[in-house]
Amino acid sequence: MSNGPSRFSPIDPPEITETSEHRTGDPALRRRRLRHDIRHELGTIIMLASAVSVSDDVGPRSRERIDQLLGETRWLDHLLRQLEEEDDEAAAGPAPARPERVRVDELATEVVTGLRLATTLAVGCTAEPAWAHMDAVALWRALRNVLDNACRVAAGRVDVRVGADRGWVTIQVDDDGPGFGAGSGGLASLGLGIVHDLVAEHGGGLEIGAGEPGGARVRILLPAAPPPLHPL
Repeated sequence: MSNGPSRFSPIDPPEITETSEHRTGDPALRRRRLRHDIRHELGTIIMLASAVSVSDDVGPRSRERIDQLLGETRWLDHLLRQLEEEDDEAAAGPAPARPERVRVDELATEVVTGLRLATTLAVGCTAEPAWAHMDAVALWRALRNVLDNACRVAAGRVDVRVGADRGWVTIQVDDDGPGFGAGSGGLASLGLGIVHDLVAEHGGGLEIGAGEPGGARVRILLPAAPPPLHPL
């Protein structure tokens, strides 16, 4: 047996310069690393779901659910991008609202479609063509929070109505739950606080009261936008 040096003799570790990129105590670096790992996991979910969606042994109903799941991952990707932009702009202060012309009825229908596939509740949706000036991701977040709250407390039904009148777009959500003040706050209070801030940032309002079925009613009011001159 050779008495020479081992092929795997230990070596001195490379010297690492102390910079913000290597200080694990740096909050900005920790957030960047977390976003990196979340984005990788999100990519894995997208690849797996896409592979299942085109598989021959998947039925139409399951494929519909998978396609909706892929749509949800798109919104998560938008949220991650916003986090990255806010970190990049932190030194310059809060990022301003970025309103655009959004087709509110179509976005509301998309959110409702996803809920119908994920809940046993009856979720109704009546949506007239309506456009509003708002950041699309912010509107998606607002709708998801309101509808998630409604589905959490509803006994059996949630109804969504979208319409436009006198310069305002209204998104109304009714549920047949116990109504505000009859149940626990917690998540509902946090979610509605998020909705209020998102809507107010775009010049809108939030109304909370009793619904006709006896449960809660939440109305989101948004400044209406004119429809495009040449619809696609």
